[in-house]
Amino acid sequence: MFKNYLKIAWRSLKRQPFFAFLNTFGLAIGMAGGLLIALYIYDEVNYDTMFKDAERIFRINVDSKFGGAEGKSAEVSAPMAAAMENDFSQVEQTVRFRNLGSMLLRKTDTRANVKQEGATFVDSTFFDMFGLDLLVGDVETALKEPNTLIMTRTAALKHFGLKNALGQQMVLNNSDTYTVTGVIDDMPKRSFLRDHSIFMAMAGNEDAQNQEWTSHNYFTFIKLIPGADIADFQEPLQSMLGTYIMPYVQTFLPGVTEEQLAASGNYLNFSTIALPDIHLYSDKDYELSANSSIQNVYILSFIGLFLIVLASVNFMNLSTAQSLKRAKEVGIRKTLGSGKPALIRQFLTESGLISFISLLFALVIAAVATPYFNVLSGKSVAIPFSDPFFWLILLSATVVLALFAGSYPAFFMSRFMPVSVLKGGGKNSVGGGTIRNLLVVFQFAISVFLIISTLVVFQQLQFIQSKDVGFTKDQVLIIDDVYTLGEKASAFKEEVAQLGQVESASLSSFLPTPSARSNTSFFKEGGATAENSINMQIWRVDEDYVPTLDMELVAGRNFDRQFGTDSTAMLINESAASILGVQPEEALGMRIIRNFEDGTSNYFKIIGVLENFNYESLREDIGALSMTLDNSTGSMAVRLKAGNFSNAIAGIEGIWDNIAPGQPFGYRFMEDSFNSTYRAEQQLGRIFVTFTILSILIASLGLFGLAAFNAQKRTKEIGIRKVLGASVGQITYRLTTDFLKMVGVAILISLPIGWFVMNKWLEDFSYRIEISWWMLALAGLLAIGIAVLTVSYQSIKAAIVNPVKSLRTE
Repeated sequence: MFKNYLKIAWRSLKRQPFFAFLNTFGLAIGMAGGLLIALYIYDEVNYDTMFKDAERIFRINVDSKFGGAEGKSAEVSAPMAAAMENDFSQVEQTVRFRNLGSMLLRKTDTRANVKQEGATFVDSTFFDMFGLDLLVGDVETALKEPNTLIMTRTAALKHFGLKNALGQQMVLNNSDTYTVTGVIDDMPKRSFLRDHSIFMAMAGNEDAQNQEWTSHNYFTFIKLIPGADIADFQEPLQSMLGTYIMPYVQTFLPGVTEEQLAASGNYLNFSTIALPDIHLYSDKDYELSANSSIQNVYILSFIGLFLIVLASVNFMNLSTAQSLKRAKEVGIRKTLGSGKPALIRQFLTESGLISFISLLFALVIAAVATPYFNVLSGKSVAIPFSDPFFWLILLSATVVLALFAGSYPAFFMSRFMPVSVLKGGGKNSVGGGTIRNLLVVFQFAISVFLIISTLVVFQQLQFIQSKDVGFTKDQVLIIDDVYTLGEKASAFKEEVAQLGQVESASLSSFLPTPSARSNTSFFKEGGATAENSINMQIWRVDEDYVPTLDMELVAGRNFDRQFGTDSTAMLINESAASILGVQPEEALGMRIIRNFEDGTSNYFKIIGVLENFNYESLREDIGALSMTLDNSTGSMAVRLKAGNFSNAIAGIEGIWDNIAPGQPFGYRFMEDSFNSTYRAEQQLGRIFVTFTILSILIASLGLFGLAAFNAQKRTKEIGIRKVLGASVGQITYRLTTDFLKMVGVAILISLPIGWFVMNKWLEDFSYRIEISWWMLALAGLLAIGIAVLTVSYQSIKAAIVNPVKSLRTE
């Protein structure tokens, strides 16, 4: 019987190739889009699950507020790990990471450095904690001794090969010599360590031995013993404040208590996050590798679901649009004894056949589109054709889709009354108009929602790129690794500044681009108390920093070489002045103190107040910031004059090669570094555009099918109207208006939903746009325009038919 159903289904498809193509094409597009999004989501939710005992590994976080500065840190103090193991029986093991970023490496017998990204100090428990093994070397001894390191396979091949790696001597940053004691496989792409290639023994890091409980620089992971519940660990974890941190704080704030700290509005709250949750759920300021957001997963899940549902709705509309042609077939079948269940099975077989044909096309489309999708999303997903589990899920999903998409047409057509349809009353015996109209409303409501979302995302990105961030980032070149020049850095800067294409140059510890920074505690002159504290970043800059980045002073002056006392001078920003409780002009001349553990103090005199500038992402409020005069070589910014940048860069590189032969020359534009902060939003915007276009295409196919159905059902009506004198334009207008009413309802439904959802998305940004009325109006107009273009073809086609032919139609 099933073979018979299949044969009839195939014949039915061949009789109406155009509509069979539309059905297949619509489903294939929806299935291909859904498949790509499913692969993306699978990739996102499976980060860090490959590590041994991943479900028992947690990271310690700390949220803090002190001196007016709030922080959400994924790092804690160096002594935290040892205290965890000593004080808590639930903790089986700990490991710390001290991230260093990029480094310059060279063999001891060479002078030429090679830049290597992703260097970090790590405890020797690293291997056992995460269940890792070495390709070369012994995990028991690899990171036990100071000045030893291991590197990934790719890094080893880059420098000397796998077989020759063990025992090699490497010079790091032209200073310390390390011995290679092992080679590890490249970190998995879905790992929080995916960006790391050099792991150095923590035993060689002197800072790791300090007892500064308020200095948060170490990513600290704990592994709980089997059976331990992390929920039972939260309250004891908070006891670290009273046991260790307050005694340390009292060394520079004598007599302060937890109660006084809380009363002044300050706090220090510890928490944990499971290793597999870090990628999607962590909201901390700085991470070992860039994270995503569960919000994006939810958004893409809904888009994928929308595509599948839209494709199914499209199938329903196109199938029912052809129901009049199948009415007599159903009548004859029922007359000859076919029951309703048999007819339902027949029509479900047809939908199943279309679904499986669509699956084949979808796989081809997805395979071709995967490279482009990876560029679009920043992923490296691949269709797992060799995985049996993938095929099981795919085929099961196709069966479910076939039942879902085919159920309404099957039940709809199987209930035709044979007497009515055989007498030619098919147009009256087939109903379902209300349901089909609702389906069209649903399709266009989703499409309008996606149009609104796309407009808002791109307007926010445009706002970010055009917003005045308080400094000029155009035509500013950043020179990397200037610290390798040592004492020659100042000479390099002066020579660069003399180039004709260079306007100015500056050396500093930080630039207002993404980087790892931390706050330092200062106190107003008059006493080291919690009430007098101000927690702010301190950047070491030179006299040319402010003019090079075109920053504005709202009070006071910049650093000046003519004033010898500027060595103890300080610039602060408006946020810092606000925390100090003074106006910018009133801050001038104030002295603030920086206390050290040994009892000595540094006094700084405020000589100027900078206008607030966005040195963090626009998702964050502008925090307190200070600048002091120093010979730092962390970063170099060069403002170029308008013109041929390539000539200027070549000139700078020539100076670099003369001063530091063999040292790699690296540069980037500040504009690019700034924009990289919003890469996730840019990717989301591109994904929105792509899948919005797909959803509109599918919705248009559904509307096209309903227009065909409507024109077919009203053939005699159109003929009569033409005989009575109606013009083609009047008939087209009348047919089109019916559909525009449905699109209008869809717009009314989707506008408030789109406004609400995108307002929630914008709440993640401290600086954001307001959703303007024109965005909503434009989304509605686009939907109307698409609907008119889709429906007008069928309407005009029906309107120009010879009325004689129309009146003869049964």
